[in-house]
Amino acid sequence: MLSEGHVSITIPIKGNLTQNLPNCLSVENILRVLSVDKSLALFEALAVGSSGRDVLMSKLDLTRKQYYSRMSGLLKAGLIKRRSRCYSLSSLGKIVYDAHMIIRKALEYYWKLASIDSVQDLPDIGLNKIIDVLIDNSEIKESLLRDHRVRTNGNNSNSR
Repeated sequence: MLSEGHVSITIPIKGNLTQNLPNCLSVENILRVLSVDKSLALFEALAVGSSGRDVLMSKLDLTRKQYYSRMSGLLKAGLIKRRSRCYSLSSLGKIVYDAHMIIRKALEYYWKLASIDSVQDLPDIGLNKIIDVLIDNSEIKESLLRDHRVRTNGNNSNSR
């Protein structure tokens, strides 16, 4: 039985032999792979189009073994693909990279987000206005307003 967030897949290997990979495709594994020293930097470099092994190894100060070990982890996690000796982000990798960029942007807004948290008890109109004034990034603003609308709608339905 797989836990929530795990996907069991079967990958053909050399003809009819197959290998089950129940734990490779999970949120936990993706975060674990990206947390390994310099793996995130390697993942980011691939996302912006750098794919030359020697350039990446030099830029990130990786030995050949470190480079291939990290690339193997990114491959097994489903974040990158290899085609004709070139590595690039997989479709899953592109989505994870976008989420990573949203997190990075949210960290730039940390103090503004903390300010919003400190005034959560304001009436809806006041809180929406504060969010609108403090946050100029549309993705972060939409996320905050969506969360606020869900809580507001949930509270309204309970009071009826």
